Formats: sequence, structure tokens, C-alpha cells
Amino acid sequence: MSKIVQLKAASRARAGKGASRAVRREGLVPGVVYGDKREPQLVSLVYGDVLPHVQTGRFMATLVDLEVDGQTIRAIPRDVQFEPVRDFIIHVDFLRLGKDARVAVDVPVHFKNQEAAPGIKTGGALNIVSHTVALYCSANLIPDEITVDLTGMQVGQSIHLSQITLPEGVTAVSKDDVTLCAVTAQAKEEEAPAEAAAEVPATNQKAPAAGAAAAAPAKGAAPAKGAAAAPAKGAAPAKGAAPAAPAAKKK
Repeated sequence: MSKIVQLKAASRARAGKGASRAVRREGLVPGVVYGDKREPQLVSLVYGDVLPHVQTGRFMATLVDLEVDGQTIRAIPRDVQFEPVRDFIIHVDFLRLGKDARVAVDVPVHFKNQEAAPGIKTGGALNIVSHTVALYCSANLIPDEITVDLTGMQVGQSIHLSQITLPEGVTAVSKDDVTLCAVTAQAKEEEAPAEAAAEVPATNQKAPAAGAAAAAPAKGAAPAKGAAAAPAKGAAPAKGAAPAAPAAKKK
């Protein structure tokens, strides 16, 4: 059975976004208590009192005794809203519980004895399908957790909710037989294909476009065949070549 959390709350008169922002500026969390065929009641709670219970991961399956202005209200959390950017609690909804009330709750699932599962010891992997399971039970008999024993599990085997003995008076919400976990074979890593050669074969290289200008030869390189090279300074002109034009005289 889940333990009952004691929280102090104060009633508040105004509803709406503006009123809720004013409550949060005071370091409080706005909330509402509804259900049991009674009018909803607006409340505010100390942020530091609520946060540790939310961080347990079991808050939504925890019974809460809310002390509001000297009166104790038995309730269960039904919704916790967070600010999307800074991720802090901005609102909490509670469902008021009457006498002999039954509720649907998400109960955490824990797995034990992995070292006693041959399928895991020989290299298989535990694939957890359901970290929580929805159960229907009396508000005073909410299980703390559902425990799954993995002893003897082989690769290819799975465990369903129908194989787990639930506490007396506790039933599954879903009519389907929920899969809780399975032991699967580890996938082998495929070898990476060899990288293709970076160089392009000469036969596949594209010829330069027709009419493209010839690139200038590198410094010291021989001129291409058929190309007329400029004579070196002071060298005689080649046979049959026209004499160089005389230099202009300085005036």
C-alpha cells in the first residue's frame, strides 16, 4: 500500500491566469481539488513542499492528505503542469476521494534478478516495454510497485501482465494482456563498406571545353609542342624569324 503524504494548503478565492501568476510570484503552486460530487476548491501549496514528491516519479499514484484551513481532504494527484521552458511546476490538480473510492492509477514496474536470467547472461538484452502499468484499485490499497522476476528467462521470452500475481482487489485497466518486458538477441554490428577510391580514372575525366583558353605554362616549364616561345633576353632570334622591333630612342 502506498504511504499517505501530508501536504498543507491554503484556500484561494480567485481563479484565472492573472491570479495564478500572482500565487506563483509568492513561491506557491496554484492547485484545485475536485470530485466526490462536491464543488471544486481552489488551493495553493508551498513549492518546496510539492517538488520532492513530484521528483519521486510516484506522485500520480500517491495518496495525499491535504490540510486546507484546518480541514483534511483525502485526495490523489491527477495532473501536474510544468512551465515548458524552465521546467518548474505551475499547477497541480487533485481528485477528492470519498469513502471506499476506487481509482485508476499508473503504478511503476520494477525488474529484479537480471543476473539469474540465462538469456541476459549469454549476451541477450532486456527490452523493457512498460515502465508503468495502469491498475484499478481501492484508493486505500494502491500498490507501491509491481515487481517482475526475470529468473530463468531465455532469449525470445517475454513476460505479460497476466503472468504477474496482483494484490487482492487490484485489476488491470486495459483489457489487453500488456507486455512488460522481453529478452532479445543483441544485433550484430555490420562492417562498414570500404571507401570508394577518391581518384577519378583518367578515362572518366572530362576533356576541356572547345575554345577554352590555354593555361599559362608553369615557371620554368617547357613550352607546349607547336607553341612559339619568346626568346630569352639577349638571345639571337631563331632562324627565319622576323627581327625584333628596335627599341624606341629616348629623347
